[in-house]
Amino acid sequence: VDSQVLQEPGDQSHWCVVAYWEEKTRVGRLYSVQEPSLDIFYDLPQGNGFCLGQLNSDNKSQLVQKVRSKIGYGIQLTKEVDGVWVYNRSSYPIFIKSATLDNPDSRTLLVHKVFPGFSIKAFDYEKAYSLQRPNDHEFMQQPWTGFTVQISFVKGWGQCYTRQFISSCPCWLEVIFNNR
Repeated sequence: VDSQVLQEPGDQSHWCVVAYWEEKTRVGRLYSVQEPSLDIFYDLPQGNGFCLGQLNSDNKSQLVQKVRSKIGYGIQLTKEVDGVWVYNRSSYPIFIKSATLDNPDSRTLLVHKVFPGFSIKAFDYEKAYSLQRPNDHEFMQQPWTGFTVQISFVKGWGQCYTRQFISSCPCWLEVIFNNR
């Protein structure tokens, strides 16, 4: 597993980097992805990919522990010609926020719920490039870029949920795409 961890910031052979968070704390190092698909899971015997269960977490929150135990087989990220697909392999819903899933003119991005056994095109390269508007001041002030996707396990956030921010979710991922 460690050989896949991003060592050099200048390493451009990866197509994305994954960060795992528990509430406001990043757990473990950034995980660099070179293979066309990556399984991200909590506990998977004979599993190959990013095992969240192997990360040392100092978080003793009962909610974090409960959600961690529900991640199970987790998700699969797959890079296709048209973009990146996320397949929910767990027994619970996942929640995704991506600039390329919404109307580019909307002021706030929606959080999309993906049920177990379903997939969603979470990132579209063509749309992401068209979203880059260098002269748009408001766009430049956003905390996310068009090349980042946020994924929460089990718990949703945003307008339709009690948690307004992903940093309030117990267990979540940040996927940062290489825009080269």
